[in-house]
Amino acid sequence: MSMELWLAFIAASAILLVIPGPTILTTALILSLLGLGALLATSAFWFTIVKWVGGLYLLFLGIRLFRSGVAVNAAAAPVTASGSLGRLFANTYVVTALNPKGMIFFVAFLPQFINPRVDVGTQLWILAVTFVVMATINATLYALFAASAARLLSSPRAQRRFRFAGGSLLSAAGVWALLARRV
Repeated sequence: MSMELWLAFIAASAILLVIPGPTILTTALILSLLGLGALLATSAFWFTIVKWVGGLYLLFLGIRLFRSGVAVNAAAAPVTASGSLGRLFANTYVVTALNPKGMIFFVAFLPQFINPRVDVGTQLWILAVTFVVMATINATLYALFAASAARLLSSPRAQRRFRFAGGSLLSAAGVWALLARRV
């Protein structure tokens, strides 16, 4: 892989990562490398299964967010309960792993940065590691921003608005996933 091609990938990935949300595509990248993106792109049956499981899970998360109560002192109560961080990671992983659009996106995105005359497997892993490192840096910066914004989001009014917006977006994403069609 040439340095120019790798730097082009870094530039394209940086643009993707500054948009809130694509960091979770990292898991989709790994699954695409393992062939699941190609399977979902060619198999209507598996696309439909993943679409329904993912869509229903997003709806579940949206409804759960709507129904959650206001934390008394959210800024003073970080996520430290046993299993809470693991549960957060598991939820994020499941949402990402069941998103066929993310996998199909990487199946379409990565070939643009591959030199077919050089070992493709090595190039894919270089691109995957590069994207994961960049996504980690991006997520860290978002986390630092979120920590500084915690005071603004600790009021009951802000929490209600956040629950309504988040629940609406998750539910809309679930419905969108359920209505998605293979192209």
